[in-house]
Amino acid sequence: MIAYLSFDGRCDEALDFYAAALGGRKTMRSTYGEAPPAPERPPTPDEWKGRIMHARIEAQGLTLMGSDMPPGMPFEGYKGFSLTVSAHEPAEGERLFQALSVGGQVTMPYGPTFWSPGFGMLTDRFGVPWMVNCEPAAA
Repeated sequence: MIAYLSFDGRCDEALDFYAAALGGRKTMRSTYGEAPPAPERPPTPDEWKGRIMHARIEAQGLTLMGSDMPPGMPFEGYKGFSLTVSAHEPAEGERLFQALSVGGQVTMPYGPTFWSPGFGMLTDRFGVPWMVNCEPAAA
């Protein structure tokens, strides 16, 4: 399963941030301006030509995709989910948590819990909710 996030004009910035925070890279980027004309839709407004139609990053062995909402479709924020990233060591989980929380809001500080040697929750600077979890050591 691949998460696909919609943004209000900040997709390029957000995916660059996630690639850096998660130690990955952007592997695909397509703008609205690069889309060929189609008779079933109006021409792309000039102010939208640089916005992202589809983009993808690869990080932590996973894929995250996103786009800016198309013209005429309002961005309504994020509700009812969290993206989760897992670490194998508590220090790596702490690093991921700190990187993702830059400019965002921590909702549960990263630390040990009864189920994990490291867990924390945050909403990043783009409004996306995250959970960072460290897998417990094998018994």
